[in-house]
Amino acid sequence: MTCFFKRTIAAKLGRTLHQPDDVFIPALSAVPVFKKQQTSDFRLTISILRTNGVLPASGDIQTQTEHLANQLKRDSVVEEIAAGSAGINFKINRKLLAQKILEPFGTEHQGKIGLHSELLNSLQKGTTLVEYSSPNIAKKFHAGHLRSTIIGNFIANLRESLGNKVIRMNFLGDWGMQFGLLGAGFSQFGSQEKLAENPLQHLYEVYVKVNKEAEHNEDTTLAARNFFRRLERHESRAVSLWQQFRNITVSEYRRVYERLGVHFDVYSGESCHQEGVREAVQQLRNRGLLKTTEKGTAIVDLSAGDLSNVCTVLRSDGTSLYITRDIAAAIDRREKYHFDEMIYVTDKSQTHHFQQLFQILRAMGHSWADRCHHVPFGLVQGMKTRTGEVVFLEDLLDEARARMLHNMSQSKMTKEMDDAEDTAQKVGISALIAQDFRGLLQGDYKFDWDKMLQAQGDTGVFLQYTHARLCSLIQKNNDIDTATFDPSLLTEQSSVSILQHLLRYDEVLYQSAQDLQPKHLLNFLLKLCHLTASAHRELPVKGSAQQVAQARKRLFSGTCSVLANGMRILGIIPVDKM
Repeated sequence: MTCFFKRTIAAKLGRTLHQPDDVFIPALSAVPVFKKQQTSDFRLTISILRTNGVLPASGDIQTQTEHLANQLKRDSVVEEIAAGSAGINFKINRKLLAQKILEPFGTEHQGKIGLHSELLNSLQKGTTLVEYSSPNIAKKFHAGHLRSTIIGNFIANLRESLGNKVIRMNFLGDWGMQFGLLGAGFSQFGSQEKLAENPLQHLYEVYVKVNKEAEHNEDTTLAARNFFRRLERHESRAVSLWQQFRNITVSEYRRVYERLGVHFDVYSGESCHQEGVREAVQQLRNRGLLKTTEKGTAIVDLSAGDLSNVCTVLRSDGTSLYITRDIAAAIDRREKYHFDEMIYVTDKSQTHHFQQLFQILRAMGHSWADRCHHVPFGLVQGMKTRTGEVVFLEDLLDEARARMLHNMSQSKMTKEMDDAEDTAQKVGISALIAQDFRGLLQGDYKFDWDKMLQAQGDTGVFLQYTHARLCSLIQKNNDIDTATFDPSLLTEQSSVSILQHLLRYDEVLYQSAQDLQPKHLLNFLLKLCHLTASAHRELPVKGSAQQVAQARKRLFSGTCSVLANGMRILGIIPVDKM
């Protein structure tokens, strides 16, 4: 949406300064809208031109700004040019602004609006592998896994929308000493009958009991180690029980992911890399990176690098650890998928683990380790349902749906709908996602049901309400054809504010793609909703003259399309009624 205008301004600057147009594009940005104030549309940041060597880096920057502004001429596209504080502001012809922004919404490509600007096309494309969610087998989906799931889903959606081939991977915790404990515990506390009735609940109960037992009973700990050793040796009875637990758990997880609107291309797991672990250990040994301690553990000494530490990769009994399996998994993925980048989404407590992982991979000669990234996130505090502390994600989703259903039933604005429960679930999940994405991901935040489910304010409910309201407006004015419209009829400040805000869409997506933080896109959409609420009050469609109604409906249709597209990237499924 911004390409035409940035190109025009860049060409004007290029002619004046005798430079290629392209050098000015990075210094041009859309101006944020503030409370419906009259503002310019684009700003040229002089300091960027000085840094890039387009302008001299010496001399007074304000004098330089004013001198350049005075050299530039207005034309049919750029109505006003003014020197600001270390930048030049450009105001676009209002009719042209509306025409160029709203034109694409009448085409079959409107689902891709804002995704093909020159700014976004400058991003490197390729294959992105995102590992997220990654719960542990034989445990119910803990609410703590919600953050990894929705953050990873956002990153995968974003990369995909920008033209990358994305592989969505769920790397299940289906190996290790936890399985040793569960395998040993099931023979003591397990029941096949209870397993058939409520599989994950029963496995969770067994796991809790055996952990408690292991705290004061050394025999239980030894039995767990023995079971895991049998598993690593592929003894049939141990493997059969493990396979049963894995199949049950994956089946249950898929149901929860469906509720969240999340899907995966690959269900992998630590168990898939037993052969790879042996090969990785041999590679470490061949490169002289592996050392054996007095206790018999195998370590990689990283103290020569940035991290003053050592990393254990094998226990004294020869069994593998989490880091060993991650090394093998990374090598396998590179060989299998030829990814251009790999992104791990886990809580910030694992930051050190991934620093070690990437350092070991580099030491092994894998230069692609530089294209592996860890996206860390903070903790959620105070996550409770009416019945107490939240343990399982399904409890949280049920509570969000129930509370949203109650709120909808109390609201006079609620429309009749075919499936109120489904709508309440989607809106409740929107509220969970929006609350989670408000701040920087690595920050902790306090969970608050009341704030989260407010229909007004910066919430997921407000996003959904605005989208549903726009859908209703479009539906009620179904008889108004917007195939052609007169852009000169959209000069009111509330119209112009929306158009100016839409100019920033590609810049917001670019910023999100750079730092993988969803807050930029969420805040953009929330601001769009506030501007839309004002325009909805001030710009009636029904009852207006036909040409005015056509132009306004086109504006609201375009806004609805951008809002829906942005919500989907965040992982929010837009509802048409609520």
